[in-house]
Parts: sequence; structure tokens; C-alpha cells
Amino acid sequence: MARTLIVEADGGSRGNPGPAGYGAVVLDPETGETLAEAAEFLGTATNNVAEYRGLVAGLRAAHALDPEARIRVRMDSKLVVEQMSGRWKIKHPDMKPLASEARSVFPADRVSYEWIPRAQNKHADRLANEAMDAGTSGKQWEPRDSRAALDTAAPARSAAARAADASAEAADESAEAPSAGWGPDLGPPATFVLLRHGETALTPEKRFSGSGGTDPELSAAGRRQAEATAAALATRGTIQAVVSSPLRRCRETAEAVAARLGLEVRIEEGLRETDFGAWEGLTFAEVRERYPEDLDAWLASAKAEPTGGGESFAAVARRVAVARDKLLARYAGRTVLLVTHVTPVKTLVRLALGAPPEALFRMELSAASLSAVAYYSDGNASVRLLNETAHLR
Repeated sequence: MARTLIVEADGGSRGNPGPAGYGAVVLDPETGETLAEAAEFLGTATNNVAEYRGLVAGLRAAHALDPEARIRVRMDSKLVVEQMSGRWKIKHPDMKPLASEARSVFPADRVSYEWIPRAQNKHADRLANEAMDAGTSGKQWEPRDSRAALDTAAPARSAAARAADASAEAADESAEAPSAGWGPDLGPPATFVLLRHGETALTPEKRFSGSGGTDPELSAAGRRQAEATAAALATRGTIQAVVSSPLRRCRETAEAVAARLGLEVRIEEGLRETDFGAWEGLTFAEVRERYPEDLDAWLASAKAEPTGGGESFAAVARRVAVARDKLLARYAGRTVLLVTHVTPVKTLVRLALGAPPEALFRMELSAASLSAVAYYSDGNASVRLLNETAHLR
């Protein structure tokens, strides 16, 4: 009869995303003896990524001990347990390859998943915190330094700590469902106010204007729009930082707002517009006439590139997601103005909604319009505004 091993795993992020690490332990189910430990500092990552990485490490440690064993996985992450059990869909693109990696270690019929309260997952939790402590000190976790097995025998935690555990468990359970004000108090979200730049000479003619073209300046109308937006945002008084695409039309818009608010402009390369290749400066009708097959392919697939080696929407989405995560780590709990372009704004909204790539073609986004997305510490996001133009009237 095949041997049974217990894998307990956990992961954490101090910032979500922020400095992250995981811990995993393999236990003998009869004696409770620790058979193997694993932990690692991951750099900057989210809670969910760290939890999945902990699961993979625990399964691999169990496989090294006995590749024929049956495995009982016990975790306090409702999200991971439900997704790996097949009861919840895996929607986030960062989770899918990690889940596939976890499934590849043992045959599916030899692994079961069980949710346990956080208080029962102390060993793996302490390993994850040891890894994060080591990483923030510029080191990597070493097995010889671990005290996790000893610390799990420590006295019960305070009521405040138990309340924090309960809050974290509730956050895990809500991670797969929309959060519209329900669930625990997760603290102030990071809110990105998304401002599309003001008009250029190309905007009224609806010409493709990306990062591979002439980098036009704001027109007179665009400068008026920037000033009107600056006045409106100054009246609201909520913006704490200003970040801009490197392209001129965005920098000029951002500088107008920042000057009114008394802030500096930080440049983020990941917020630049799509490179439209040979379509730069052309209207949609002109592209249809000159490159009909390429345009049809582009409209049908997020992976298709514009003629001449431009960027696909899939490539832009990856770039924008990296920029988003970097900015979330830098501005946790703050309200930040991101001055950018049509595709990055629509992409941030699409990703927040979990909508498919074709949703990009179903959003209207006017010049100098405002949109907003709030990002919570449990990984959820909420779209609060889209294409507001009242400040321009």
C-alpha cells in the first residue's frame, strides 16, 4: 500500500505585491514528524503567487522523499485549495502556469486538498516569514537556521493576532469573487486615476498614434484640456503622486496637472502607447485599404501584430501588467494619477474586470478623459470610473 505524506504550505507578501516568500513542510501523518522543510525568498510577488510557489515546493519535497506516495495537501488559502480541487476556475494568468506545475509533480488521483485554519498552518507560515526576513536582510533562507518546527509549539497567540488571522482567511476566501464592499476591512486601496493625454493634431482625425511614430505634442485644444483637467483634480484634492508615459503628449499633460498640484512627474516606460508599426499616422480606413489582411488578423487576435513589426495587444498587456505591479508596490494605499494612452488605460480596466482582450474594442475613451481603478491588498480590483469628461465641459 502506498505511503501517505502530508504537505503543508503557505506564502506571504508584505505589500501584496511586495517582498514575498513561501514555506512548505512535509509531515508523517502518523507521528507528526517533520520529514522535510522548504522555504525561499521570492523578491517582489503577490500573496497568491507566493502561496502557489509554496505548494509546488512542498509537492517537490514530498516527491523527493517518495515519488509513489499519496499526498494530503493542507493549506489555509481557500483560493489555492478550491482552484486545485477543480471547484473554482483559475482566471489570473500568473496562477495558471503555477497550477499546472503543481499538477505535474504527482498524478492527480494521488493528491487531495484540504483547507485548514491559519492557526493550524503555523509551521509553513513561520517558514515563509523566515524566508521573507532573510530576503529583506539580503540573504537566502537556510535550513540550518530554521526554528519553525520549534516555534509552532509556542503558546497561543493574542486575540489581536487571531483576529488578524481571521481577516486574512476571509480575504483568501473572497479572492475569487467580486468584492463590492463586502468582506473584511483591507485598509485603503491603491487607487490609479487614469488620465488619457490631451488632444494632438492627430487625435481629431482618429489616426493611429503610438510609440513608434512622430511623438506629437499637444495641440492648442489639448493644452486647454490639460489645464481644465488640472483645475478639476486640484479641486478634488485627492492625487498624491503623478506618473506619466514617456511620450511627449503625456508628459505635457502630466506637467500641467503636476504644476497645479505642486507635485513632480515620475516617468514609467511601461505606460507608453502601443507601437503600431507601419500603421502609425494612418486612419483606420487607410489601414483597411493598404493592409486589409493584417488588419483583419489584428482585430481577430490579441497576439497579432500591426504591419511592420509593431506590438500585439498581448505584448502590451504583459508590459502594462508589469508596470502596474511595480507602481502598486511603490504606491500602496495611495491615490496616483497615471497619465497614459488609450491602450494602457483600456488594458488596466480590462485586467481589473477580468475581461477578455476583445473588450478593448468595446470601450470608448475620449482625449483627456478620466477613469479609475482601486486595487485592494487581497489582490482584488474595482473599476470606479470610466471615460469621465465632465471636467472638459
